[in-house]
Amino acid sequence: MNWNFDNSYRRDLEGYYAPWRLDRPPAPELLLLNRDLADELGLPLNELGREQLAQIFAGGELPDGAEPIALAYAGHQFGQFSQQLGDGRALLLGEILNPDGKRFDIQLKGSGPTPFSRGGDGKSALGPALREYLVSEAMHALGVPTTRSLAVATTGEQVARKALHPGAVVTRVASSHLRVGTFQFFAANVGADYVRRLADYAIERHYPEARSAQNPYLALIEAVMDAQIRLVAAWINIGFVHGVMNTDNVTISGETIDYGPCAFLDHYSPQAVFSSIDHAGRYAFGNQPNICRWNITQLATALAETIVEVNEDGIERINALLADFPRRYLDAWIAGVRSKIGLRTERAEDFELANRLFAALEGQDVDFTNFFRRLADVPQAGHAAVSSLFKDPATIEPWLEEWAGRIAQDELPASERRDAMNRVNPLYIPRNHKVEEALAAAEAGDLAPFETLFALVTNPFEERDGMDDFAQPAPEEFGEYVTFCGT
Repeated sequence: MNWNFDNSYRRDLEGYYAPWRLDRPPAPELLLLNRDLADELGLPLNELGREQLAQIFAGGELPDGAEPIALAYAGHQFGQFSQQLGDGRALLLGEILNPDGKRFDIQLKGSGPTPFSRGGDGKSALGPALREYLVSEAMHALGVPTTRSLAVATTGEQVARKALHPGAVVTRVASSHLRVGTFQFFAANVGADYVRRLADYAIERHYPEARSAQNPYLALIEAVMDAQIRLVAAWINIGFVHGVMNTDNVTISGETIDYGPCAFLDHYSPQAVFSSIDHAGRYAFGNQPNICRWNITQLATALAETIVEVNEDGIERINALLADFPRRYLDAWIAGVRSKIGLRTERAEDFELANRLFAALEGQDVDFTNFFRRLADVPQAGHAAVSSLFKDPATIEPWLEEWAGRIAQDELPASERRDAMNRVNPLYIPRNHKVEEALAAAEAGDLAPFETLFALVTNPFEERDGMDDFAQPAPEEFGEYVTFCGT
């Protein structure tokens, strides 16, 4: 069976990884297979039986052409630099070329210890593997750049965390696993020659247009910054809290990676924090753009020597680029807000309109997702379509009047605006309480709730009969939601 592997990272960057072997699972079983993604990748999985698929996706059998490696990287974790991290519980099988010639990494996460495990067992419990499968595919359906999930297989062993849990492996698909932390590792441990080779590889793989720039390495930083700006603006506009924006979780491609402690807002709050270890609120919902800029600054620091080799004034050029971050971020953010509130044209006063909206939402316990979904109904159904969501309905009335005047300037037919808004404002997201219910049922052996939730969040804009409960915020008895770093 030909998976069309072409393992450029292993071939071109010897010394940037550790070749390694997979742990053979005792009793693998295929739990989930994303056949739509397999078709996109051109993988001939229909030729294989379920037992062989279970062996492959649990790490017991290598597909032809796979050459497992564990990747080296460093990272700032909650602001503190760790000089060596690396793939402690994941192995990159290799890179495949899809039918269009696009390159993708295939990685097994939870496949056992590696040279970078730092004393850990390298395994994953079933719950975190299912969470990644669910949320990454939901994010893809929402139009957010993200790694994807191809399969989940159980291993037949128990994984010890605070309790014993079924072991599992999730197969992650990514444009690459290059991270800001990858550059930091080689800048801190090896030197500029290795950083330059890595940068040349990243440019060739992700941003070939940077090759023709006067300083390709500065152009690389700019391209990554713009990709991360688009990503974080998309997070903010769907109410997503990543939870662990360490530099080892910032991809060069601009894809969301690592869904361990993530969550979605119920009510709007810039201070929202869900991670059990984010005591200072470093990665709070509203602080994510600031952290994005901080992370790009760390990439620039790792590349600074390489940039200065091309331009003596390289540091000044880096600083000028970073100084433009706020403007670029606001442009990306307001573009998303305009789509959410049904604006077709651009006006300078839209920033103030948006700011007044979020000021009105704060402190009112308004469900973030439902507010924007129902806003499309206001011209026909009246203000109560959204004001009923507020503790004090009068809070939103002035903004609704202002918004009505603004949309009138666009001269867009009401039905056309409503349809456009409903194409960007989801009805179904991976609501925290529903995710936990589905994961608990799956660990108990019942996958049906997970499959129901997965079907909804991977088709998030289309209303389904009898599924109103999945579009509602958590009941009060659910309590304050706390997430944990999963696998």
